[in-house]
Amino acid sequence: MMKKSILLIALLISFSGVYAQKSKVNNAESLLKTQKLDEALDAINEAIDPNNEKSEKSIPWIKTWEVRGDIYCEIFKSDNESFKSLAENPLDIALESYKKAIELDGKGGSNTTKIKLTLMLADLSNQAIEAYNAENYGTALGAFEDILEIEALPLMQEAEAIVDTVIIFNAGLAAYNLGDYDTAIKYYNEAAQYDYNGSQMYESIADCYTGKQDTLSAINKLKEGYSKYPEGSNILVSLINLYLMSDQADEAMKYLDLAIEQEPSNATYYFVKGTLYDNIGELDNAISLYEKAVEIDSELHGAYYNMGVIYYNKGVAQVAAANDVPTDEPERYEEEKDKADVEFQKAIPYLEKAAELDPSDLYTLESLRSLYLRLGITEKYDEVNKKLEQL
Repeated sequence: MMKKSILLIALLISFSGVYAQKSKVNNAESLLKTQKLDEALDAINEAIDPNNEKSEKSIPWIKTWEVRGDIYCEIFKSDNESFKSLAENPLDIALESYKKAIELDGKGGSNTTKIKLTLMLADLSNQAIEAYNAENYGTALGAFEDILEIEALPLMQEAEAIVDTVIIFNAGLAAYNLGDYDTAIKYYNEAAQYDYNGSQMYESIADCYTGKQDTLSAINKLKEGYSKYPEGSNILVSLINLYLMSDQADEAMKYLDLAIEQEPSNATYYFVKGTLYDNIGELDNAISLYEKAVEIDSELHGAYYNMGVIYYNKGVAQVAAANDVPTDEPERYEEEKDKADVEFQKAIPYLEKAAELDPSDLYTLESLRSLYLRLGITEKYDEVNKKLEQL
């Protein structure tokens, strides 16, 4: 009879130890309900403290971790600064807690945990938006990644898996703004796999590679995007710009031709192609393309200015040719000088139109002043000289 009593007492002590620690969890839950978050946190921390012998019974209890997650979620939502200071990123700890509850469940998690995680998604979305708007891109990225992690949990999957492309893209955008181009590329590529944002996604990936100073990868990604979205004129523009930046005029010319084929009424393409010919000294082709550009867009300042410069430079070259004429050939000198004046005369209407479109452009006004002075157009010289003095 004595042995049975001793055994009964031992069992009572054992159960009272388990109850004592589980009561800590229940107490933490009660304190949470009354918004005593600091006390709730102390209680739950005691229940999961591995150095506390009694906690060995509450640590493997699913409810312990659910309550811990709930406490940290409330800390995040609290307006009380003293409570908010209890954790630097409470939602990360909340997610860690709910994942622990799923792990302990052994069956992939309970419906209760699923509900808690679903509610947490709203908190994470709020955190991500608030952090992004405050330009705290690291916090925003972390929140977006937590959302993706929750949505990927088997417990959260429906019969047909849903890919949250908006969050994937936003994670990439936050990483891009953070300057974490590798992470941005990872998420942008994932979004591109699901055709999110179409051709624009490939431009975004190329921007990341450009940020990494990897022009070749940027070009290859744009080519990939163009093969998938051949009507994506913005991709062509990005490709052309990259080729221009990397001094690959032939490739730029090839894609300009494709761009013109797609949009024959886009004056900018003719203008850019004209500048390429201009740069390699094929001036007649350049002028022809500039003329086509202003035929489409009569207010394209750059095309007028460039045509004026071509004729101006031709005049300067002709002046040099005149100066090379021997001094004992005055008639030939006059002929060569007159040829220069013809080129200068051709430059004036283009530069005047450029000045009309952009009255504050110093380069245009100074070129005109020089021409008016050389050709003796006194009234216009005085007018442009006055404008320059005012500027």
